[in-house]
Amino acid sequence: MARLTILLVALVAAMATAFAPVPLSRTVSTTALNGQTRVEVKIGEGEPIESALRRFKREVNKSGHLMDLRHKRYFENSQDRKKRKIVQARIRKRLERMNARRMRQRRS
Repeated sequence: MARLTILLVALVAAMATAFAPVPLSRTVSTTALNGQTRVEVKIGEGEPIESALRRFKREVNKSGHLMDLRHKRYFENSQDRKKRKIVQARIRKRLERMNARRMRQRRS
């Protein structure tokens, strides 16, 4: 268990400098503290490291902070930011419509 903890903490530190290494927790949560993102994943007794890493990566992707860091890598003026947000909203709405259509088709 100690080896697993050390490996997970090393992985968190290597993912990005914006992610602070945290000890293991009993809950799966993502919080932002002082501009830093904290992702916690519970590791069950005897759980393979591959599945824990997969869940950790999924939580990091769901938090959306890596995308934010990618956009903040270079300066983006307000007009460009507004255009990007409009495109993202368009894509999100399209996916929502597609999922709603899929759900309606499954019901009938």
